[in-house]
Amino acid sequence: MNGNAHLLRRGRQLEIATLVWNVTGVVVLALTAVVARSVALAGFGLDSVVEIGASTVVLWELANVEQNRQRRAMRLIGSAFVLLAVYLAVQSSVVLIVGFHPHHSDLGIVWTSLTAIAMFGLASAKTKVGTALDNPVLITEGRVTMVDGILATAVVAGLLLNALAGWWWADPLAGYLILYYAIREARTALKH
Repeated sequence: MNGNAHLLRRGRQLEIATLVWNVTGVVVLALTAVVARSVALAGFGLDSVVEIGASTVVLWELANVEQNRQRRAMRLIGSAFVLLAVYLAVQSSVVLIVGFHPHHSDLGIVWTSLTAIAMFGLASAKTKVGTALDNPVLITEGRVTMVDGILATAVVAGLLLNALAGWWWADPLAGYLILYYAIREARTALKH
């Protein structure tokens, strides 16, 4: 029992770390998205809002591990990804159709690069703890965090291609990549 208590405490610590990182990230990404007029930064900022919601749901679920809470938690996470997917589909399409050229953002590139590193580390730890606890919500949230790291990497690539090569369309394409993962994660969470 003591081992499970330690694992639950570790799971909560990982979620709190994710929550703090993403709350900070929402502020940084909102500012950089407005200045750079970047759909990828805005989309990644919204993804961070989803991650904040997911971390909050997991903290709620870890406070009292019950099957009915796990199902509700998975539905909440899945629904948040559906909303993110709708936003990204509309926003990325509008940007491509209109031919809107975003500016580059050094702060956005740095923050998103650091986010990728942090999310890969947190995802690995969450998956390990979730597996040890046999907790599908924490395991799924670990996958969400891994996707967050992958998306951060894609957003950085889009931002760098825009900044260094002038490929303005790389920014909304990064938004479509986030859209793909949002749909995939929504389906996984809602099936569970």
